Amino acid sequence: MPGAGTDKTREWPAFGGPAIILVEPQMGENIGAAARAMGNFGLTDLRLVRPRDGWPNLQAVRSASGADRVIEGARVYDRTEDAIADCTLLLATTAREHGQQKTVIDAEEAARRLQPRIAAGETTGILFGRERTGLENYEISLADLVVTLPVNPAFSSLNLAQAVLILGYEWFKLASGGALPFETQHKAGPAEKKHLLAFFDSLERELDRAEFFRPPEKRPTMTANLRNLFHRMTPTLQDVQTLQGIVRAISEGRKGPARGGLLDGEGAETLRELLAEHNAGRVPRERAPVRGLARLLRRNATDAERLLWKAMVNDRRFAGRGFKRQVPVGQYITDFVSFPLRTVLDLVPPQESEEAKYVRADKRKWLEGRGYRLIELKAAEVEADVRGTLDRIDAALASGQTVT
Repeated sequence: MPGAGTDKTREWPAFGGPAIILVEPQMGENIGAAARAMGNFGLTDLRLVRPRDGWPNLQAVRSASGADRVIEGARVYDRTEDAIADCTLLLATTAREHGQQKTVIDAEEAARRLQPRIAAGETTGILFGRERTGLENYEISLADLVVTLPVNPAFSSLNLAQAVLILGYEWFKLASGGALPFETQHKAGPAEKKHLLAFFDSLERELDRAEFFRPPEKRPTMTANLRNLFHRMTPTLQDVQTLQGIVRAISEGRKGPARGGLLDGEGAETLRELLAEHNAGRVPRERAPVRGLARLLRRNATDAERLLWKAMVNDRRFAGRGFKRQVPVGQYITDFVSFPLRTVLDLVPPQESEEAKYVRADKRKWLEGRGYRLIELKAAEVEADVRGTLDRIDAALASGQTVT
């Protein structure tokens, strides 16, 4: 195949093959291409009858593309009769009917006729004619069988090397038993049912959240069809792990807030306002777990959060500074936090309610009391100039100052 190269450290097949006899080939390029085709299928016996441009031929060497063994072993003859003298079975290739009473076979049958004779140690050959006119009648008469191919009758002439390639392929396929040079490498074993069931649970849970199963009475049928789809794939453990990662990335995002959560940017802003107004920005122990709320906020990012996070992960200045988003710090959930730097980035939404301002001030006092530095950022300014916002954060981190 293209790009596969030539491995000169490997031995050529030992099951031999027919001699390839080219009668009056006109161009060195065609001889070289035919030699290359022979090399592809383990054929080495190349015989040339009166090559027009003489022999050796530099163009033939170049066109052989590394089939040096074939080119170097080529023998030249003045007469076709001399080239075929030691053959006990001779096949003649032609695209035209020559009016001779000879059995006509295709390339596959030709390989079957050659195989037992070669296995018995006999010398066999295949005649190929001139590029322009093919074999003449008297040359056809020298052969035992005629080989032709099922081609377009309105355009039946093949390039010389193409004809050699087809015959060589059929021979090699039969002689080698059709064995392919390599097989698919199965690095991961089939997934166990427990892994598939865990995947189904997570997938169906996310689809439930997106209200995919509608109407509700069709849910059993829809889940069965969905599971059967994956069962037909016979997935490996690696496949299931990849699918799990895809579901998790869609639902939560990998490096930051992925679009496609339950709420759009405006809805995410409203969610934060409601939480703040009900004092849920700070989650007491008797309320829902902080981790679950952080996950909800992470899945439903505001436009400002999404924009800032994307800019940060693509800015080299913030590489290695350890920032994370929507992570609990004690009883509070921070917008962005770097534990190595003990720094919190706090996004201030537009038109913040008095209750939300109170909660934000309470959170600020609590964090500063535990050694955290706060950098407050107005959401509107982030959306208007995220690059300027990054410059401001970088300057604050460099100076060690608390910025409001």
